[in-house]
Amino acid sequence: MMPMIRKLDSTQDDFQETLDALLAFEAETDDAIESAVAKIIADVRARGDEAVLEYTNRFDRMSAAGMADFDIGQAELDAALAALPGAQRSALQTAADRIRAFHERQKQELQGFTYTEADGTILGQRITPLDRVGIYVPGGKAAYPSSVLMNAVPAKVAGVEEIIMVVPTPDGVKNQMVLAAAAIAGVTRVIGIGGAQAVAALAHGTETIRPVDKIVGPGNAYVAAAKRRVFGTVGIDMIAGPSEILVICDGTTDPDWVAMDLFSQAEHDELAQAILLCPDAGYIAQVEASIAKLLPAMPRKAVIETSLRDRGALVKVRDMAEACAIANSIAAEHLEISAENPQQWAEQIRHAGAMFLGRFSSESLGDYCCGPNHVLPTSRTARFSSPLGVYDFQKRSSVIHVSEAGAQTLGKVAAELAYGEGLQAHARSAELRLK
Repeated sequence: MMPMIRKLDSTQDDFQETLDALLAFEAETDDAIESAVAKIIADVRARGDEAVLEYTNRFDRMSAAGMADFDIGQAELDAALAALPGAQRSALQTAADRIRAFHERQKQELQGFTYTEADGTILGQRITPLDRVGIYVPGGKAAYPSSVLMNAVPAKVAGVEEIIMVVPTPDGVKNQMVLAAAAIAGVTRVIGIGGAQAVAALAHGTETIRPVDKIVGPGNAYVAAAKRRVFGTVGIDMIAGPSEILVICDGTTDPDWVAMDLFSQAEHDELAQAILLCPDAGYIAQVEASIAKLLPAMPRKAVIETSLRDRGALVKVRDMAEACAIANSIAAEHLEISAENPQQWAEQIRHAGAMFLGRFSSESLGDYCCGPNHVLPTSRTARFSSPLGVYDFQKRSSVIHVSEAGAQTLGKVAAELAYGEGLQAHARSAELRLK
């Protein structure tokens, strides 16, 4: 019988090779999807609203007569918020308040600067928000109000004036929590469209949709392919891979807690990854027993089972220091350090999308309401990427104000370098300002 989850040992000769194979994930490019998306984007660019209307009616089984039928007005958003059960509304508001507070602090760290040199030349950097951003929110069965908050709130905090949210409404069904989240987050406009046609409309604009500067938010394979294709015309946040959790544990946490934390990411989809690193073989056996005990009661049992079997692992390491070294090579989206002194080990971590320190910091709290953003780099991109934040909705402009005295010094340097590159006009431009 195949084990529920594989067990590895870092002392094995083939450990690194086995781990690399387990971590390997190449998002296959489906030629049929790429071809379909290319056609849709080209069609939206050519026919605008007419194409968006046609594709949305076809793919989402709608019968809208015009684009106005897809607009979800402020009154409907406010009504959705007012109609939520008290506990749900309170939870949504609390999460939004905490996300806003965290990103307000983040904004304080992102200030511009200037300095004046001895000759009066002023140099610096100015930070300004994007004008318009588009937020893609999955619709239908996959509805994530938390993603609305995580994408819209930092944009609002950054100072973005216009936030356009697109969300598919298959068969005309609108998720009320998603609409309520849009009301709380201060989204400017909500349009009930999705798919590649929505991405194309946001990127290139139509008669009724102004083009945005950046598109953020998760979606299916068609949305991911469309975001990849429009990058360059607009900015995008990332092309995200399957969700991941890596738990480093010293063997002092309740094994049921760790098993459930592994489940929390494995339940996303069959390609999600959940890995435990621990120096205690006996504790690993306890976690394995907890997995077997708790799994049958999980509503998404089949998904979790496939994820753990195909991409999960319980890894016996030599010690906690080695666990941290392995964690840096994995560069996981979510890293839990469930240990007596988590800060000690956190200081050894260089690469992780988000770190959850201590046994009470379950990853699920970060997904919803701690405050830091849950849009995180996956597939080892935490080696060079960061969580979504206020900085994703701002850009930096260099400020250069050269004094007359400064031009005398800098002009000679610039001219020398420009002649060396064979760019005479550059050189003469600098020289004309010399006395």
